[in-house]
Amino acid sequence: MSNLMQATADAIAKAQEARLAIRNGLVKPTAGMAKGMTQANMISLPRDWAFDFLLYAQRNPKSCPILDVCEAGSYHTVLAEHADLRTDIPLYRVWKNGKLADEITDATKVWEQHPDLVTFLIGCSFTFETPMLEAGIEIRHITDNCNVPMYKTNRLCRPAGRLEGELVVSMRPIPADKVADAVMISGRFPSVHGAPVHIGSPDALGIKDIMSPDFGSPVRIEDGEIPVFWACGVTPQAAVMRSGVPFALSHAPGHMFITDVPDAAYHV
Repeated sequence: MSNLMQATADAIAKAQEARLAIRNGLVKPTAGMAKGMTQANMISLPRDWAFDFLLYAQRNPKSCPILDVCEAGSYHTVLAEHADLRTDIPLYRVWKNGKLADEITDATKVWEQHPDLVTFLIGCSFTFETPMLEAGIEIRHITDNCNVPMYKTNRLCRPAGRLEGELVVSMRPIPADKVADAVMISGRFPSVHGAPVHIGSPDALGIKDIMSPDFGSPVRIEDGEIPVFWACGVTPQAAVMRSGVPFALSHAPGHMFITDVPDAAYHV
């Protein structure tokens, strides 16, 4: 076996190990887990809402880049052959009529009660954090072992069918002299949100208090650092809320599905 093949096999084994730990009860944000392997957001909707969301994602590819769509009722994905989407995400959110109804660590019963769910796996900005770290750019939420901060913005996504909602962004503080590098590195991953949507003043996005994120945890912003904002895969949850979707299941923000696909597969 070549060195490259061995490295890939080792990376997949780490992803599988991480999913097994999650299946066995580990609950924590997944940033930094199984480094080098793509992570994904998840949203599951009843079949009669699936086309609306597919159209919504197609019209808003920066925030909702689809990596896979599962058959109705399926909890398996080509992104990880032996994974189970009912159990292999650390924390799920159950939505009813656009409101958060519950957070659970095992969604098996949800699939039993809603056998027509269509699941979408959406690119996650965690995917380009490893190459940013390798370039010497600190990722603050990984350093501080907390969740990435995420914010609803004043930018509305393009509506589709019954769905409408705000763009959600994630934020990472970046030293001013490394912002260009962060833009260049993330820009090479267009299938997982790509380059930032905004750099600098949070007010321009309608964010009044950067230390009070709508999702995730606040992080330190040191002197000489600039807040940099990327489109975020929690955007579908904002659409669920604003549109009053009768039922949906999602990952909890920051608690992703770890795939068997190397980050490099989405590098262009």
